[in-house]
Amino acid sequence: SETLKLEETRFIQTLDRGLRLLDEELARLPEDGDLPGAAAFKLYDTYGFPLDLTQDALREKGRQVDVAGFDAAMAEQRAKARASWSGSGETKESTIWFEIAERVAATEFLGYDTETAEGQVMALVAEGAEVTEIAPGTTGWMIVNQTPFYGESGGQVGDTGTYLKPEGRGEILDTQKMPGGLFAHKVTPAKAALAVGDAVELRVDHARRSAIRANHSATHLLHEALRHTLGDHVAQKGSLNAPDRLRFDFSHAKAMAADELEAVESQVNGFIRQNSAVETRIMTPDDARAIGAQALFGEKYGDEVRVVSMGRAATGKGHDGQTWSIELCGGTHVARTGDIGLCVVLGDSASSAGIRRIEALTGQAALDHLIAQERRLAEVAEAVKAPASEVVARIRTLVEDRRALEHEVAQLRRELALAGPAGAAPEAREIGGVPFLAQVLHGISGKDLPPIIDEHKARLGTGAILLIAEADGKASVAAGVTPDLTDKVSAVDLVRAAVVELGGKGGGGRPDMAQGGAKDAANAEAAIRAAEAVLEA
Repeated sequence: SETLKLEETRFIQTLDRGLRLLDEELARLPEDGDLPGAAAFKLYDTYGFPLDLTQDALREKGRQVDVAGFDAAMAEQRAKARASWSGSGETKESTIWFEIAERVAATEFLGYDTETAEGQVMALVAEGAEVTEIAPGTTGWMIVNQTPFYGESGGQVGDTGTYLKPEGRGEILDTQKMPGGLFAHKVTPAKAALAVGDAVELRVDHARRSAIRANHSATHLLHEALRHTLGDHVAQKGSLNAPDRLRFDFSHAKAMAADELEAVESQVNGFIRQNSAVETRIMTPDDARAIGAQALFGEKYGDEVRVVSMGRAATGKGHDGQTWSIELCGGTHVARTGDIGLCVVLGDSASSAGIRRIEALTGQAALDHLIAQERRLAEVAEAVKAPASEVVARIRTLVEDRRALEHEVAQLRRELALAGPAGAAPEAREIGGVPFLAQVLHGISGKDLPPIIDEHKARLGTGAILLIAEADGKASVAAGVTPDLTDKVSAVDLVRAAVVELGGKGGGGRPDMAQGGAKDAANAEAAIRAAEAVLEA
């Protein structure tokens, strides 16, 4: 409801702003004159006012838009976008792809059905420029007419593998999608140069592709499990399907509880064990949505979409109402859910406001993770001298015992501090008419100082206290003033004066209790004299 209200508010603001600007543009024109296309495009491009709304508003006034001029302005903007396109990573200088796309047809992707195919080299790019060949031992980008290699998109990383030709072979290190539907293969020839026009045999790294497929299919099962566990508000906000792991970002306002993570993991593995067939169909976007297919919000789809379905459920989606997951997806997937093998959810974390990120492992990576966890559990069991089944109870007992001992030690340290080094309670001296007690303590941390000060206050009745403590290589300063003296002297002033002598800065609190940190307690006597100077003043 909040999202819809926000969208409605933004649209109303856009509408109001656009109508005001439209009136300003019309005021500059003669009566009954058409709105220039450039003006309509400015409303669209700069202020987000769609052309159809502009046409509707003008129709009520009996006027029209110069659509040809609008189209010309749109084409000019696209040309500027082409000139400024910078790509990503190592292809950031490669505006050359637009030029190649104008004369080379889009790459035909064969990777849904095969991991090997023959292709012809249509273009080569190296160091941001088009070349006729790439020499052995150097790296560049290859465009072929058809390929089984998947170009990185939709969260799925690009394929790697090899190419072969009669004179030699080369490595394909990455595959990226470029403008114009081109698939760019990052290549390094081994023995012979790779030249435009070469016929090559392309071979995808099967093991790597299989791991990526498993992670991508598991992501679909994970998405649906999250919706069933958390609610229909869950929507994909980003993903990564790599050979070693999967990552899925989704809309959700708070961290997932342990039982929710367990429920999601259990559902995913249930459908993996089901080993049902993963089916793909080509449909229109409307037909896909009609059977419940999930689509990325705001994503633009063409006249045909690829629909991936997996899992059988008594109450599901699809034509028969028994399909667990149906999503619009252009990625590669396993043939059967059992091919995923196993899914282990590692946990969730915050990605951004209102977006959570869940990470998981599948297949061999998941098994390796469980084996490592089991090994660590065995090591812990051995360390705490308990069977693996009793490790948690044993650790809880050890933690409770440690807390009790820490409390006992802290109490003993406070008693020693109050007793003084010779076993007698430290005495206060009168400085500037104020009883003042200063003490240097060793082996006591800063958190233990306030209760010691409170006990000194109770014993003195009236006065000011300064404690300097050192433990674990850290120095702390604390000061206290009894309530009857806070109108004359502040504990904050005492702490700040002492901290400076100890190589620290600042310090703060209340007039009756303040604390600060210091470098060390080496200059404790100087710090005490600085506090005495405050009292004398």
